[in-house]
Amino acid sequence: MRRPVFAANWKMHHGPSDARAFLRSFLAHYARRPDRQLLFFPPAISLTTVIDSLKERQDIRVGVQNIHWEDKGAFTGELSAPMARDAGATMALVGHSERRHVFGETDEETASKVAAAVRAGLTPMLCVGEKLEERERGETELVVLRQLRAGIAKVEPHAIGTMMLAYEPVWAIGTGKTATPADASAIHAVIRRELKAILGEKATGIPICYGGSVNRGNAQTLLEASDVDGLLVGGASLDAEGWSSIVRT
Repeated sequence: MRRPVFAANWKMHHGPSDARAFLRSFLAHYARRPDRQLLFFPPAISLTTVIDSLKERQDIRVGVQNIHWEDKGAFTGELSAPMARDAGATMALVGHSERRHVFGETDEETASKVAAAVRAGLTPMLCVGEKLEERERGETELVVLRQLRAGIAKVEPHAIGTMMLAYEPVWAIGTGKTATPADASAIHAVIRRELKAILGEKATGIPICYGGSVNRGNAQTLLEASDVDGLLVGGASLDAEGWSSIVRT
């Protein structure tokens, strides 16, 4: 039985002072829950603050929003997977739509980042999803499967089995538009079938989260949809009280 995943992607919000205040408030509202997994992806500058604030809460995992595919080198402004691991991170977002469509990250680079995360002992959460024009052309499955296959191409099957995935339709991110539970369920089923074709029954243990304008009002219905194993949440995770309400769903 997959435990539901609640992942907070703070994007470029909450520097160290705000992160510390957020977690002080959040932890006052959120007791340990063994029936779910809770993840935070703060900006890199707040990573160690978040890890330190959660040092008594080993039930909550912390990851980075992005990594470089090389372990070291002359890449000013970048963060390597070994550095993230050394700082205390256990996870890494890879292929988020903003990395793909704002910063031009390619499928090849996403594959290399997944491999770098696995190599460093981080759990990748690989994000896939289509743009509005791709959806309107009926290409959703083609795009999602292309991104999925590319993203896992450089790691061994046993490593794929330890990953997490997130379906985040680009047209629903930060727009207020949300895929219906049926929409999310249909694409999650496509992803699950592909994983089973690669891994067999081991694929049943891989959580597939939904991301895209998730909020307190729609979290419950999304989680009730078939094959939706959790939520990757952006803006609605920035308020401590609101986020605590979502993770108690």
